[in-house]
Amino acid sequence: MSDLENADPSAAGSTRPPRTWDFMETLFVALLADGAFVLTGGIALSLLLIAYGGTKSLTSAEFQATWWQGRWQASGIMMGTPAAIAVLWLAVRMAGRDFADYLALNWPRRDEVVVGFGVMIILMTIESFVTIKLGITTPQTNSNVVVGGAAGLLSLAIGYSVAAPVMEEFVFRGFMFRGWSLSFLGPYGAIALTAALWAFNHTQYGWYDRSWLFVTGLVLGYFRLRTNSTWLPVMLHSGMNMAIIFLGGPYI
Repeated sequence: MSDLENADPSAAGSTRPPRTWDFMETLFVALLADGAFVLTGGIALSLLLIAYGGTKSLTSAEFQATWWQGRWQASGIMMGTPAAIAVLWLAVRMAGRDFADYLALNWPRRDEVVVGFGVMIILMTIESFVTIKLGITTPQTNSNVVVGGAAGLLSLAIGYSVAAPVMEEFVFRGFMFRGWSLSFLGPYGAIALTAALWAFNHTQYGWYDRSWLFVTGLVLGYFRLRTNSTWLPVMLHSGMNMAIIFLGGPYI
């Protein structure tokens, strides 16, 4: 982790030449964080389901089917997020860097927030218009997402609109963007690659939806670079997910 103590190359006065090792090192830590998220969230969710359902075990197929129920998936996300962030924190601290500084956890200015949400609203409007006009999908009138009541809907909202945006943005636009900006990719290459990997990581969607996620990732990456704040992408990501939740009902 020797190169984590170097400053963001987008900052003024940075003259250190890029190195490939920054790329591989950052990717390795990000994979560890993802593994910690999947393992911790999966184990915690399995235990929760066993306690809730009174069963001793779940088959792989049963677990997969249950995972896609919104309330349980959101619970797994909430329980796995601290582990992923802990991996990032440990890596940064082992390099002798401040966690908040390395991930650019700076509060954006009010005008930056306003512009960011304005751009996201325009992007989501264009996506909806194009998608409907192409006949790929139609406005949704029902949902197969199971929440099981008000408590489940609250869990869905917190998991999708708080835990998921924090975890994903800390990993992609925070840690990975910073590390890959120090590599041969540079800031703009880091924006493109993190957007591509972020979109590809959403395997629950088809390629059309993931293409729009890639565009969204480019926008989030741009605001991360432009404002030197990872909190702004977190806010925009959270707002986008919350809008999707409200537009995705009624829920079962």
